[in-house]
Amino acid sequence: MPKRNETTTALNDSRSVSRAEFVYSRLREEISHQSLRPGDRLREVEVSDRLEVSRTPVREALKRLEAEGLIETNSARGLCVTTLSPARVMELYAMRELLAGAAARFAATQASAFEVQSMQHMVERMALAQTAEEAAEGNRRLHMAIVDAAHNAYLTSAFNVLSNALILLGKTTYLEPGRMQSGLEENRAIVDAIASHDPAAAEKAAREHIYNAGQVRLQIMFATQLK
Repeated sequence: MPKRNETTTALNDSRSVSRAEFVYSRLREEISHQSLRPGDRLREVEVSDRLEVSRTPVREALKRLEAEGLIETNSARGLCVTTLSPARVMELYAMRELLAGAAARFAATQASAFEVQSMQHMVERMALAQTAEEAAEGNRRLHMAIVDAAHNAYLTSAFNVLSNALILLGKTTYLEPGRMQSGLEENRAIVDAIASHDPAAAEKAAREHIYNAGQVRLQIMFATQLK
């Protein structure tokens, strides 16, 4: 039977982990919803006071967010929400293009009949989307399904890591005029190629989809800088 002090220590450790997870989830949500915007400073003591927790779980949460690239150390201001330059956004989309292309290529040879049918149904549901947010969520679900259908653990791991950076991008590109329809057509082309078991066509269609999304994103974020 564990001694009382050992039990107490274990309980405190458990509570600390729980609080750290709470702080992490809360800050991640605030970054995603842009309540915390790129460049905003994160002071340990202020986060601790605002969320009414001790500084230890805040410190742990900040380390985790920094490891995921969502916050970064600014030599002049300390920890801040990561700011993405046009070059970094292009780097992000270049990697997304590679991974999405690989996922579609693998899915074209590895996906089961049920997985293909599920992807086809997702595309049809996307066609019924009434808002940009609905279209964006359908797009996210579809591409996760394609990654799952690739049946490659290393690809899945890399895709998940990259997905962390996406919350820094702000509002969905589907808000741009015409993007809901063009995105739908691009996704349908990807799924059609997967259903036809055509790896080259699936990869090409997936890469084109991400490339086009990246061009829209750059215009949204940096229109004045790119002129």
